[in-house]
Parts: sequence; structure tokens; C-alpha cells
Amino acid sequence: MLQEDPITTLATQLEITLGGNDFTTNKKMLAERINVLIQNDFQKLISILYRLDVSEEKLKFLLKENIESDAGVIITDLIIERQMQKIKSRQQFSQRDDNIDDSEKW
Repeated sequence: MLQEDPITTLATQLEITLGGNDFTTNKKMLAERINVLIQNDFQKLISILYRLDVSEEKLKFLLKENIESDAGVIITDLIIERQMQKIKSRQQFSQRDDNIDDSEKW
């Protein structure tokens, strides 16, 4: 199975092209794009967060607790965390399926 990359997945959702394989640089680019969406297309950002299943309560809490921090960075970190949770979940379920007899699979 191909290893999923949460940064690449997020870049696709945010409609940006990444600048290479450097995690820090790509994360910075994603945070900048999120800040642009906050300023210019907040509704689109909300839609993306909903589609990615980011916890609204956790996001509100983090933004409230980190008022002086860059909101784009906070949101990027939260999205990456959520994407990593999804990847781990998919891996667990795919491993579990390997232990099922073929006659029992759908």
C-alpha cells in the first residue's frame, strides 16, 4: 500500500502546488494559503475544514488559547494531525482485513 502524505493531501484540498519535499517549507506554504483563505474566502476554508473532518471544538479552543500565534499555523497543524489520524485508522482497518478468511469477506 502506498504511504499517504498528509501535506500533499492538504495541498490538494487547498489548491496549491508544493515547492518540493521539505516538510517545513511545505507546511509554511500551507499555513500561508490558509491565512489567505481566512482573509479572502473564509467560507471556503470552513468548507475545507468540514470536508477534512477537523474538530470545530478543538479548533476554537486552540485559537482561543493561542491568540498571539499565527492562526494559519494552528489550523495547518490541526489539519495535519487529523490527516495522520485518518491514515493510521485506514492502516489499522486494512491490516485487520488481512486476517479474515476469503470466504467471509464481502
